[in-house]
Amino acid sequence: MDASDGPAAPDMPTLARSFQGIGADYEQHRPGFPAAVLDLLVPQPFESVLDLGAGTGKLTELLVTRTRRVTAVEPSAAMLAVLTAKLPEVRAYLASAEALPVEADSQDLVTVAQAFHWFDREAACAEIVRVLRPGGRLGLLWNTPDPACAWDVAAHQVAHPGMPLVERSDPPRQEELPGLQAVDATAVRWEEHLTRHEYLQRWSTVSTFLSAPRPLRAQMMAQVEDILDRDPDTAGREDLLLPHRTEVFLHRRPR
Repeated sequence: MDASDGPAAPDMPTLARSFQGIGADYEQHRPGFPAAVLDLLVPQPFESVLDLGAGTGKLTELLVTRTRRVTAVEPSAAMLAVLTAKLPEVRAYLASAEALPVEADSQDLVTVAQAFHWFDREAACAEIVRVLRPGGRLGLLWNTPDPACAWDVAAHQVAHPGMPLVERSDPPRQEELPGLQAVDATAVRWEEHLTRHEYLQRWSTVSTFLSAPRPLRAQMMAQVEDILDRDPDTAGREDLLLPHRTEVFLHRRPR
C-alpha cells in the first residue's frame, strides 16, 4: 500500500486516542516481552520501578517479579482497568508521562515499553529525570519486526504506509535524550507461536487500523491476508512462527 492510497495518515494525537477504547483486546492480541529483557532492566532486585505508558501491563508483569514496589502510569482507562485487575499489587495511576503523580528522586528505574513515541519528549524526559534517583536508569523497549521475516515486514508496511523502513543494526543505534546519559543498547531475539487468526487479530489493535475508516481498515486487513497467502513461509498454514526483535535502550540520570 502506497502513501498515496486512501486518505492522509492521522496525526499522532488521533492515533494515540485510538487506544482509549481498547483494553481486553490489546491484552489478548498484543505480544509481551521475553524474560531476557528483565536481566537487562533489573540486573538485581530494585526497591522501586515506575512503568510509564504501561498499557495492560505487558512489561509490568515481568517487573513485579524482581521489584519490591512497582508503580504503573497509563492514560487509557480501559487499559489501566485490565492492568489493575491482573496486577492488584501494583500502584496504578491514570495519568500522562508529562505530569507524573510520583515523588521526586523516588525511582531506581523508569521503563517505557512501546509507548515513548506517544510522549512529548522534552516534557516527559524532564519528568523522568525528576522522579529518578541520581544514577537511576530509564529503559526504553520496542518490539520490532525481524528484518529476515519478509511477511511480517511487509505487513508492517501495510500498517504504516509511506514510512521508510528502519535499518536495524547490532547493537541498535542509541539516541540522545535531554537530561539523560546513554548507557547501552541491546537487541533480544525471540520467537512466538501463534495462529494466522491471532496474527490478523493483532493488527486490529494497531493504531493505524483502529483509526482508519471502516472501508480502509478492511482494505488494509485484506492486504495483510494476501501477504500471508502469497509468502512461502505462511501460505496455506494456520500455525505461524513469528520471529521478534526486542530493542532495549538504557539511559542514566547523572549523579
